[in-house]
Amino acid sequence: MSATVLFDNPGPKARARHRIVAIVSAVLVLLSLAWAISRFAAKDNLEPSKWLPFLTTDIWVNYLLPGLANTLKAALISMVLAGIFGVLFGMGRLAHNRFVRAFCTVIVEFFRSVPVLVMMFFTFYFVSFNFGSQLRSDTFPLIAVITGLTLYNGSVVAELLRSGVGSLPKGQREAGLAIGLTSGQVLRSVQLPQAITAMLPALVGQLVVVLKDTALGQIVTYPELLNTFQQIGSYKSNPVPALMVIAAIYVVINYLLTTAAGRLESYNRDKGRPTIPRAALGPAPVEVPTVGAARPHAEEKVPHKGHRAAKRPPGDS
Repeated sequence: MSATVLFDNPGPKARARHRIVAIVSAVLVLLSLAWAISRFAAKDNLEPSKWLPFLTTDIWVNYLLPGLANTLKAALISMVLAGIFGVLFGMGRLAHNRFVRAFCTVIVEFFRSVPVLVMMFFTFYFVSFNFGSQLRSDTFPLIAVITGLTLYNGSVVAELLRSGVGSLPKGQREAGLAIGLTSGQVLRSVQLPQAITAMLPALVGQLVVVLKDTALGQIVTYPELLNTFQQIGSYKSNPVPALMVIAAIYVVINYLLTTAAGRLESYNRDKGRPTIPRAALGPAPVEVPTVGAARPHAEEKVPHKGHRAAKRPPGDS
């Protein structure tokens, strides 16, 4: 359809206004970029001597790559734990037991409301005060980062799961109950696989949030990627170029994740939601022949001994 449901296609005057707005916006962006570059040049941040260290292996092997490895380590562990947390509490929010549902709702809403940095601070001091003599001090920041990211993003995943199940047609649940499945079996075998498939692009997009929030670990002294710019700045006297290179690394990784989320969304839109295999729905229903339908002679059953056959009318062969 050439026109959408909510509004018509823009006419000649509207298209002219759109072009003017686009040109003005592009000019403003270019002017802002030129101003930023001039300020960098005024502070000698564009000198080649401050950018050449990033072409050597010393900076990458000793600073950037270890920081990136720590960032990915915390992000991957948090993603796995947040997925487990989200599935458990998401299913708990859909439980029929009102006490389980209320408990899971309070947990999810609480950790969605608390800032991630507050949870990192609380975990850091809680672990250091109570388990300081049992754990190494360099593990406190990692535990704090993983705990904060897991609780917050796990709550978001739980809410995504609940909304994904709620967006399914009611006939999915009714069909599962009609073939003899319990409510829990319908949720696990019918609704949950479809909900996860439907919300997969949103989950991949949430991975971008997890990866970016690992930068908060700098405040609790976790040696992640952002924390290395201070070390590089003090070593090579180029904190601003170091910060720009680190920002470019974040942009590349997040762009790859965002592209993957977009492709997943396009795939789901083109292919539709996958069908649930019959094995997940239990045994196949028994087909009942329609009343009055002719049955093959081979399927006719021989009457038992002692059973009186129906009398045929005279003359019927």
